[in-house]
Amino acid sequence: MKRIYRVMGFLVLIVVACAEATAQQESYLSWTAARAVDVGKSMRRQVRAGSSLGFRGLHTERAISYKLRATWLTPEVIRATARHLQLRMRLSNEQTMALVSEAEAAAQTVMMVEIDPQEGSGVIPLDWLAFLQPKSLKGGSLQGMKGTTNPSFKNLKALAGVRQRDYSYDVFWVAFPLVDDKGVPVFSDSMREAELVVRIYNKHGTVSWPIPDSIRQRARALSQQE
Repeated sequence: MKRIYRVMGFLVLIVVACAEATAQQESYLSWTAARAVDVGKSMRRQVRAGSSLGFRGLHTERAISYKLRATWLTPEVIRATARHLQLRMRLSNEQTMALVSEAEAAAQTVMMVEIDPQEGSGVIPLDWLAFLQPKSLKGGSLQGMKGTTNPSFKNLKALAGVRQRDYSYDVFWVAFPLVDDKGVPVFSDSMREAELVVRIYNKHGTVSWPIPDSIRQRARALSQQE
């Protein structure tokens, strides 16, 4: 009989733990509008690729430099965007959670990259590159995980961010793997910062973030699936 009670007690603990985990995951549904915006903006960075005093010579199709914005669409930012939409559009909790699910199913992790050329033709070349890597790789070495642009991500509302669109920038959604070909997480526990390196022609722009715990957890889960 005591053994039965022990088993029942263990099952109760599992149920309580699962309920607490679910409640924590859905806590964003009670965020205020101000908190949703703050969380959504927290992973946004801005930098310039190339110098504003640069020289392009005869290459008039190229810009002197490029203004660059990047938003890491982490699980928190995705939830903040979904909550922001919920409050604006009066969505149900179920509709809001569906926005989160479809966004997280799109890729292992996604960056929203905005680019604005300074002078030149104003055209962004198709062969620009983006790499996500540990910050310990210095000097724009492009040794990280190469990103893949996916225009269809613009249809996923929870990947749009909380900021109003600035139409002076072209917007790209770039997907990155969080585990390598062997199933090993890109960011180890000892790594503290990640950086995004964008190269357009011979110009580089780099932005960095502390690596969120949610990204580490997602990478571990993906690694276990390999």
